[in-house]
Amino acid sequence: MTTELAPNFVIVGLTREGRKFRPSDWAERLCGVMSAFGAEKKMKYSPFVGPCTFQGEKAVFVDAQLGRLEPMAYKFMLNFANDNELQVVEGVERPSN
Repeated sequence: MTTELAPNFVIVGLTREGRKFRPSDWAERLCGVMSAFGAEKKMKYSPFVGPCTFQGEKAVFVDAQLGRLEPMAYKFMLNFANDNELQVVEGVERPSN
């Protein structure tokens, strides 16, 4: 487990060059990787990862607690953004949507 504090971040559905990332449901698919079945037998997103809108663009919010509890999952999210050349904004608060 890492000792340094990881920041909250948002993966924005735009490449570093400003192109929209496809497919259009990428955020839901990515969050689905981090979801699990709840007691009511329905799929639920992780409390630490969720789809959102950031500055009008589809995005995925990643809570810093994920980095402390599941460092490999946190790193997976960062690697996904990096591998797909997506914009990442660190130090943001959880969006309200």
